Amino acid sequence: MKDKFRNLPLRDGVGIIVLNKDNKVFVAKRIDNPKNFWQMPQGGVDKGEDVLTAAYRELEEETSIKNVKLIKEINKITTYILPEHLLGIIWKGKYKGQKQKWFLMRFLGNDTEINIKTDKPEFLEWKWINLESITDVVVDFKLEVYKTLKNEIKKIIN
Repeated sequence: MKDKFRNLPLRDGVGIIVLNKDNKVFVAKRIDNPKNFWQMPQGGVDKGEDVLTAAYRELEEETSIKNVKLIKEINKITTYILPEHLLGIIWKGKYKGQKQKWFLMRFLGNDTEINIKTDKPEFLEWKWINLESITDVVVDFKLEVYKTLKNEIKKIIN
């Protein structure tokens, strides 16, 4: 990591694992990285906001999903560091990566409720995938986070 970024803090973030009735996982393809990488909804925690409130807000902002039930807060905090080519660019250069609190939620609605064409769209398309596949489709710098989450989700839903 370049020295000028080494001392940057990690951004406080949340992530939401949304399962449908068949235990498939919601993933979406980012507008700013339209290669074949998919991710689960995630985002930053606003000043003074608690993490669960941030998770519900981010989920709705990115996907329009409101109709969910919290299954479990994942105990582990996950972190990732941005690759060098993104340092100084993402988040206006204020952070070197993210530390995240993740929540597992059950989608109770109908797929027609999901709308990624939001006020500030982040995604090009979305789909439901098998839990096993989340580590096959994620961008490389978030792979360890998704491996950890996959193991945690398996413990909960099995």
